[in-house]
Amino acid sequence: MDSYGWLSVLPPLLAIGLAIRTKQVYVSLGIGIWLGWTILSGWNPLAGLIATVQALVAVFSVADNTRVILFSAMIGAVITFTQASGGMMGFVNWVTGRGLVRSRKAAGFLAWFIGLVIFIESSICVLVGGAVCRPLFDRLKISREKLSYILDSTSAPKCVIIPLNAWGAFILGLLAAQGVEEPVRLFMSSIPFNFYAFFAIGLVLFFVGTEKDFGPMKKAERRVRLEGKLLRDGAEPLISNDVILIEPKAGVKPRAINMVLPVFMLVAMMPIVLLVTGNGNIMKGSGSTAVLWSVIAALLVGAVSYRLQGILRTKEITDLFMKGVGGLVPLASLMILAFAIGDTCDSLGTGPFVARVAQSAVPAAVVPALLFLVSCFIAFSTGTSWGTFAIMIPIAVPMIQLIGLHPALTVAAVLGGGVFGDHCSPISDTTIISSMASATDHIDHVRTQIPYALTAGGAAVLLYLFFGFIL
Repeated sequence: MDSYGWLSVLPPLLAIGLAIRTKQVYVSLGIGIWLGWTILSGWNPLAGLIATVQALVAVFSVADNTRVILFSAMIGAVITFTQASGGMMGFVNWVTGRGLVRSRKAAGFLAWFIGLVIFIESSICVLVGGAVCRPLFDRLKISREKLSYILDSTSAPKCVIIPLNAWGAFILGLLAAQGVEEPVRLFMSSIPFNFYAFFAIGLVLFFVGTEKDFGPMKKAERRVRLEGKLLRDGAEPLISNDVILIEPKAGVKPRAINMVLPVFMLVAMMPIVLLVTGNGNIMKGSGSTAVLWSVIAALLVGAVSYRLQGILRTKEITDLFMKGVGGLVPLASLMILAFAIGDTCDSLGTGPFVARVAQSAVPAAVVPALLFLVSCFIAFSTGTSWGTFAIMIPIAVPMIQLIGLHPALTVAAVLGGGVFGDHCSPISDTTIISSMASATDHIDHVRTQIPYALTAGGAAVLLYLFFGFIL
């Protein structure tokens, strides 16, 4: 394994380079996997192609991988269920009907709160937050740029520190694929060290509470207050029918309980299954089993509830399930490629080789900060934090033991860097959807948000350097 040396680095480097150049993450990962197996096959490209297909199939031979992929696809059905049943609309009506939002601060706090409590998927929390808060922000003369910043900064940063969603399942799967014996424990212990995520969320709360801004955002807020212009002159609001929420079924009364009930079941089942599979020790439980059974329980509870209420017929429930799963097939495909490139790098010995090179080139204490910055660069260039995790975790995890790095700090650096880069990237899906949900100009959103993201990112780098030396 170790004899491949620098050749072992070529597949992930090629995947990174192609993804940055083409913005096609799926194709780039596939080509990277093919190159890896071509090297392993003695530079025979046809044998490498055959081995690549076999590697993709072999992903499903690992039960943990299969469970995570199934969960990630099925979470799409939870989203379609809660929308078509009127649960999502009922939740929106319940929030806006309280009559509690009468000030700029209250509107900002509401957007921040919604971003935190809807954690099953990053895009859906952005869309719900936009639907609820955009009319309030417009009425209270708060810039659309400010809304899109709040939505964006409470989506991915929040999802990456919660193990009860597709993000957590994906990360647990990647850790398990690297031979981590207790991935749940490692992921949970990394959460306090995910400095960027906490800074990003905390900064939103600070700027909402103080009503103080700087940089382009300050100009945008002044424009709205003094001139009454929600958008700058010449701005082109980014709105697309592709991201509009599914309308509730005709004639169905929107009720918040039809969203709250399945989501509650999703959350409640996680610790229960972790306890059962860990024989009473939640940290030793199977994360992949927990997320799969949690989403199954959520779907069953939702389906039975909707059927008993007469909201949806059996065929409609089945159609919504297939529509939801189909909508997240790209996510499941990314997971398959992520697991496969991890296996490829493992066969080539990429992680141990990079660890030895890093050990001889830089102090071990600096490595977490470097991993954070490298992950940030990849995610910014490709627009995907998940693709970044897929490339970086197979490289970072082997470095932990070989160099003597702090496990939780190292994993958190990769995860935080991926979210930081994705947060700043103009081609990121969550960045684009945040612009759509707030109906603002996309470039204006990116331009006003970056100074805040850089502030949080800079503070995170300093802390990774600090803890790298003391841990």
